[in-house]
Amino acid sequence: MDEVVKIINDIKAGMIKPIYFLMGEEAYYIDKLTEYIENNILTEDERGFNQMVLYGRDTSIDEIVSNAKRYPMMADRQVIIVREAQDLVRTIDQLESYAEHPQPTTVLVMAYKYKTLDKRKKLVKTLTKNGLVFESKKLYENQVGAWIQRVLKGRGYGIDHKAMAMLVEFLGNDLGKISNELDKLQIILPKGHTITSNDIELNIGFSKDFNNFELRKAIGERNQLRAYRIAENFAQNPKDNPIIVTTAMVFSYFSQLLQYHGLKDKSSANVSKVLSINSFFVKDYELAAKNFPMKKVSAIVATLRDIDVKSKGVGANALPISDLLKEMLFKIFN
Repeated sequence: MDEVVKIINDIKAGMIKPIYFLMGEEAYYIDKLTEYIENNILTEDERGFNQMVLYGRDTSIDEIVSNAKRYPMMADRQVIIVREAQDLVRTIDQLESYAEHPQPTTVLVMAYKYKTLDKRKKLVKTLTKNGLVFESKKLYENQVGAWIQRVLKGRGYGIDHKAMAMLVEFLGNDLGKISNELDKLQIILPKGHTITSNDIELNIGFSKDFNNFELRKAIGERNQLRAYRIAENFAQNPKDNPIIVTTAMVFSYFSQLLQYHGLKDKSSANVSKVLSINSFFVKDYELAAKNFPMKKVSAIVATLRDIDVKSKGVGANALPISDLLKEMLFKIFN
């Protein structure tokens, strides 16, 4: 994120705020900024007396403010980091009086994860005026692929589209989990390497051949043999391939295909924007649209709703997963 880069560059340039209030649903950037401040504001020698880490569940606003008002020892600044500050949600407004007159020689970092402050409140306005408020928002899944590419490029690696799709399918938009897996690959693979689906399967454990991404691709191509083979593998490994997830992803695919049929402008750029997909995959939707006319897609969407209900045990308690998957594919292809 450009905002994260700017915050780090400002710190490097000596433009350091007395308060950093880091909040939002995406913990990854909050952790990264906290870690950067923890490791870079003070020297190693200064940290012993001038750096403190508190936890929201074990502290109070009064204790935080009391420590923040202290003067540093043999250093220009002290750093106080409050991890899991969201645990102070009930009393966080009490920080307002300190935020109005923060200690200039203190850097207070509030890591307020998974939540956000009400921006209409005076506290946010005061923090913004005298410090810095950063909101870390969750990326949409269609944005995660570009994020993966950008991160790997910065580390000197590439990634092919199938490998990227596998990571997004199995890990969703949890940037922390994705980053951890990329760290593992970075240890194993040489710099300059382009990560492939084989690399993902061998080193992370996600099957490159039997996953929801490949199932959707097989369906779109009307490759019935391939689709049934994947479904059979899913039925044999239900814990790794929950039918509720499979049904949801196939439903999402046909919902997007329904949108595609309704578009007047079917240019790659517009399809990518409206369907929230990487432009690389537009050709897959073009092929699927030829294989499944709009009327058929509408019928499939209705069928998938029924399969979803059955997969949750409503009116189909005795049906095994294999039968539900076969029923789904039979109704899609016929």
